[in-house]
Amino acid sequence: MFGIGFGELVVIAFLAVLVFGPDKLPDLARQAGRLMRELRKFATNARDELRSELGPEYADLELTDLDPRAIVRKHIAEAMAELDDLEDTIRSAGEDDPPAPVRMLEPGELPPYDFEAT
Repeated sequence: MFGIGFGELVVIAFLAVLVFGPDKLPDLARQAGRLMRELRKFATNARDELRSELGPEYADLELTDLDPRAIVRKHIAEAMAELDDLEDTIRSAGEDDPPAPVRMLEPGELPPYDFEAT
């Protein structure tokens, strides 16, 4: 939970008892619980409202899908998969054909230029 281990949780509880005192601590814990419930309800309502506004094609939308890092990661993974597929296609197509010979340009010779391509 939030990257907090048991040892850190004990230290936090000890500091809370020292700062707030044992008589106010149960009331503060209730308030914290209410706050967490309200935040969870707020997030759920926001997600449901977003789903209803976007329509049925986004019925399975999760708020984590809107994380920019996840979106970039997804597109990079898709691009890498397409690149791997392209490399496999090139390798399989090039097995039967010998590689084309490479001719070096003579000194002063201009490289080929395709006027229709530009």
